[in-house]
Amino acid sequence: MMLDPAQLAALAAVHRRGSFDLAAAELHVTPSAISQRLKALEERIGTLLIRRGTPCTATETGLRLIRHHDEVALLERALSAELPALGQQPTTLRIAVNADSLATWVIPALAATPGFLYDIVIDDQDVSQDWLRRGEVAAAVTAHPGPLQGCDTLPLGALRYRATASPAYFEHWMPGGPTAEALSRAPALTFSDKDRLQHLWVDALTGGLATRAGFPSHRLASSQGFVDACLAGLGWGLNPEPLVAAHIAAGRLIDLAPDHPLDTPLHWQFARLTAPALAPLTRAMQTAARSALRQT
Repeated sequence: MMLDPAQLAALAAVHRRGSFDLAAAELHVTPSAISQRLKALEERIGTLLIRRGTPCTATETGLRLIRHHDEVALLERALSAELPALGQQPTTLRIAVNADSLATWVIPALAATPGFLYDIVIDDQDVSQDWLRRGEVAAAVTAHPGPLQGCDTLPLGALRYRATASPAYFEHWMPGGPTAEALSRAPALTFSDKDRLQHLWVDALTGGLATRAGFPSHRLASSQGFVDACLAGLGWGLNPEPLVAAHIAAGRLIDLAPDHPLDTPLHWQFARLTAPALAPLTRAMQTAARSALRQT
């Protein structure tokens, strides 16, 4: 059966914006029109597609239809590139990216790939693959190499992290260096509950002694905020090397253990069906990664 593109667009907009009003604003129609389109689609499919609430979210069937909507849009983009007479409008592309990659190397790749309107989901590299598995994004920067059914994976390189703190912080909290005892008392910085980087680094440095004892931590969901917090002496944290190299060289930050960086391998994972439409972005992501990430 043929599905109405306008109804699918309404479904996707309600799920992604979280409300009928915001979906209506995005699609330049009234909330009533959004409601009517969604109701007609649910009646045709014969099941609930959106859980009404704050925010509104798609059901499993709704997510499958949203994935279909996105795939069709990308396939039509690829076709219009081959047939210029069809014309080409910007296509909204939803991708999942971890915050540190966005802050260090991804933006140039996006800027080098015109023709898309990017809808970027920011989530930890350890869980970004889940967005792709659910069909909520067309591609993701992820720490997982796969395999993931229906997807291809390309290695990008490793983002190197340095454990840093201000000189004053280091002198106060770690006068004898980052020992297990010092790390169990010194306030750290954690991006979110999904962020395991500090734990991984501490485990590698102390053999797990400090993490078994636990260590205090601020929560700060900002890559640049991490750097600023370290500079201000709020705590110590794992920062991407590109963001702190100049601060370390100038003495504004101290590398707590220069011989113990933490390298996080990253991969570009994307739906195989829409790979041709994503090819320009894939090339740009690989180019940007080669210049910013550590290659093995």
